[in-house]
Amino acid sequence: MEADRVALLGLVVEDPDSVEPLNKILHDYKDYIIGRMGIPYRQRGVNLISIVLDAPADAISTLSGKAGMLSGVTCKAVYSKLPEADENAAR
Repeated sequence: MEADRVALLGLVVEDPDSVEPLNKILHDYKDYIIGRMGIPYRQRGVNLISIVLDAPADAISTLSGKAGMLSGVTCKAVYSKLPEADENAAR
């Protein structure tokens, strides 16, 4: 079984028409999202979004790829260097 990773996705949304499809993608990954912060930067016409995830690496990569394929959306993932969780430690 693949270990979950903690990651931060940074998104820059420049196309307002991509907001709704982006929210649909994020909804599909809601079980992995720890927190989300969005900042509308009206003076520059962009929205800046940070999303913290605890998910398998392939789910993070897929989410990042889907979001980045939207028109006017740039998405980058930063992965933590946390050691793998010890299953016995949680008990």
